Amino acid sequence: MRRIYLDHAATTPLDPRVLAAMAPFLGAAFGNPSSLHHEGRTARKGLDDARRTVAAILGATPREIVFTSGGSESDSLAIRGVVAAHPGIPHIVTSSIEHHAVLHTVQALERDGRASATYLPVNRDGLISEHVLTAAIRPDTALISVMYANNETGAIQPVSALARAARRSNPKVTIHTDAVQAAGWLDLDVDRLGVDLLSVTAHKIYGPRGTGALYVRTGVALAAQVQGGNQERGRRAGTENVAGAAGLAAALRLATAGRETETERMRKLREALITGLSAAVSGIAFNGPRELAAVLPGTVNCSFPDLESEALLQYLDLNGIAASSGAACTTGSLEPSHVLLAMGVPERQARNSLRLTLGRDTSMDDVARVIAAVTAFATRVRAQMTSPR
Repeated sequence: MRRIYLDHAATTPLDPRVLAAMAPFLGAAFGNPSSLHHEGRTARKGLDDARRTVAAILGATPREIVFTSGGSESDSLAIRGVVAAHPGIPHIVTSSIEHHAVLHTVQALERDGRASATYLPVNRDGLISEHVLTAAIRPDTALISVMYANNETGAIQPVSALARAARRSNPKVTIHTDAVQAAGWLDLDVDRLGVDLLSVTAHKIYGPRGTGALYVRTGVALAAQVQGGNQERGRRAGTENVAGAAGLAAALRLATAGRETETERMRKLREALITGLSAAVSGIAFNGPRELAAVLPGTVNCSFPDLESEALLQYLDLNGIAASSGAACTTGSLEPSHVLLAMGVPERQARNSLRLTLGRDTSMDDVARVIAAVTAFATRVRAQMTSPR
């Protein structure tokens, strides 16, 4: 029985075409790109080519791209880098539904007395309003960090509208967006988004793990958080991962080229999954926006009033289906999702949530199998609950 993988928001398989782009730098072109000899120059060319590709997709210049170890480091560098370069104790505005790479970084800066912060509430769909954002901005607000698309619900924030509203309140504020989940699905042009900093990672778009990038708009003051060399124009020390950079560039290029076709296909699968689960499992609730334009096309987050998500995930896994109950970084935690709680989802419903994230290899037959498996589990559990003891 072929396994069905529905946890693409956690990570994706490596595309063979991406591996092919990386292969030269895992073999013959192994040189250090800072070296002046032939091997070093070959590696430097590969790194420069990757930087140009990423920059072109983001509508940026190559010098504005900093390669990192992934989304978490990109988020941390954006936030810590701005705070460290800012005099005094700056104010940060972020949201209550951010990835922990953002939330934990901001909270740590607060604990250390290096920044103050405001955490924006969201509505029932998990979206931030312009009014709520502008009301939180102060004269000393140095940074706003709002994610582009949520990793648990797929909710898409109106980043460009939020950025415009923020600059009307404080033209000097620096704006960061975590676009880790948005890459491959949404427009990443930094000028259209109106952002100064943007984080991406490769392994969410069929690229290698351990590679990401941070866009840094020219003129933004950003203090390096890793010292030791002048790599990445002094913004991130360490010998560059040329193979990883080549993989990120290839993955972004492929995802961008196939975005429209894949988005249309994915939306059909998502709607079939939602329709099938709604018809088959009574009491199911869907978390996040239902409007197509407001949610990533491959994400379904749902909850059951009487079905424990841990038991359901184990049942699905035994039946060849990989899914999750939320963010991969918090799997195993006994706490309910902070994202769902911030949206006003009742705690019991938040604890019994299931996240299904579709991918390139997902078919309509896979959707049917998932619906059948969830239905079978619900039927069995409910029968046990109502049977006389």
